[in-house]
Amino acid sequence: MTTAYSFSSRLYIDGRWTEGSSDVRVAVRNPATEETIADVPQASLADVRRAITAARRAFDEGPWPRMKPAERAAVLLRMAADMERRLPELVAVNMAEAGSVRWVAESIQTSVPVAHLRDMAERVIPAFAWERPVDPTITPGAGISQGQLRREAFGVCALIPAYNFPFFLSMMKLIPALASGCTAVLKPAPATPLESLLIGDFADAAGLPPGVLNVVTGDAEAGHELTTNPMVDLVSFTGSDAVGRMVYTQAAGSMKKVVLELGGKSASIVRADADLDGAVRSALAGITVHAGQGCSLLTRTIVHESLHDELVERIRADLARVTVGDPARESTTMGPLISAAQRDKVEKLIRTGEEEGAQLVSRGGRPAGLDKGYFLEPALFTGVDNSMTIAQTEFFGPVGVVIPFRTDDEAVRIANDSPYGLSGAVWSADTASAYEIATRIRTGSVSINGGGGGVNPRMAFGGYKQSGLGREWGEFGLDEYLQTKSISLAAR
Repeated sequence: MTTAYSFSSRLYIDGRWTEGSSDVRVAVRNPATEETIADVPQASLADVRRAITAARRAFDEGPWPRMKPAERAAVLLRMAADMERRLPELVAVNMAEAGSVRWVAESIQTSVPVAHLRDMAERVIPAFAWERPVDPTITPGAGISQGQLRREAFGVCALIPAYNFPFFLSMMKLIPALASGCTAVLKPAPATPLESLLIGDFADAAGLPPGVLNVVTGDAEAGHELTTNPMVDLVSFTGSDAVGRMVYTQAAGSMKKVVLELGGKSASIVRADADLDGAVRSALAGITVHAGQGCSLLTRTIVHESLHDELVERIRADLARVTVGDPARESTTMGPLISAAQRDKVEKLIRTGEEEGAQLVSRGGRPAGLDKGYFLEPALFTGVDNSMTIAQTEFFGPVGVVIPFRTDDEAVRIANDSPYGLSGAVWSADTASAYEIATRIRTGSVSINGGGGGVNPRMAFGGYKQSGLGREWGEFGLDEYLQTKSISLAAR
């Protein structure tokens, strides 16, 4: 049955809520029950263009880009306070549309991005070097020059998050966009639009000027319009590397700036002197957190051969205790995949792993007694060669692989033998050696012995290779949404 929410489930364009110009409605389904929890209007091409036009006008003519940074920060603080007050509602919506278990919904999905928003307004914006004088310089043939460097908003931004962490990913794009003075069109993933629409509610309540934020639903046609429309200056996309390449190509026609946060097949290196308790917990999390639907999750465990058998047995035993089911139940430790199609894709990759000769040592089938919902038991493969499909392809599901190594050089080689480079980890009692290994892994972030940089707003997040372009979070994310202007003055 459809659930009534306290916020609008319409489109948010130019400061107004609207049903849009299309008669098409899109059902939002709870992936744990397959029930329709809401329906939203499907934005037409005309609606998307109207949103882009509103964002363009708000940037070219409106007050937002011309406000002082402190004035924008005050608006963001009002948004943060409202979000903090309504966190229980955010959590409930996330559990219903994304299928998160409660602890994931309460932490990574909602509280972390709200904390990032407050950090941006209270710490980053006041400390950021928005203007910087350039000392007088003698230039051969031109005399003495001096000037000012200014950081200015990039322009109109198309923000396109993925379905797995809908509020988190939307906010990681929107926070720096708004802080910089940009205007935006936010297009959530079709499967999880509700939390992005709720952001429109927060922006409206905080007094964001009309057109600064527009939220439209839509499919690939809407995405294509956002990536090709010449009124859009920057595209920030999170999703698969295959779609990321399409976005990159489409945006090239009008020379848009592109920020891409794409896939991952991240490796956790477990040395012979590692704390096995921590390494096992990390491997378990890489498989089960949000049913493996996370681009930066550690899904390849590269373990020293002396610890291989013990580590595999301990992970297998822990996976056997994972309770798969409805996230609304307190006893559930892992929820569903987002859709039947995604589950089918993961099941096909599991079959491919077995056909290529890897050994499935833990579950991997559909759980008994759950006739509704897109559930899949967590799976673990051993006997894996890093050249296998299951070691090279992102599952985006609850599947991990274990690969043995003999030397540190071999471990680094295996970790780097991937088209991706988003995240990674090293486990060792020798922190200096672990740090040296971390510097050799070609990936955007590395955790040593469980270091929690993954959700730290003062760390940068982004990938190497096919994991994307650019960085998000904190001042690093803010920098992506800014142009640098040089103003030269004649010396007097």
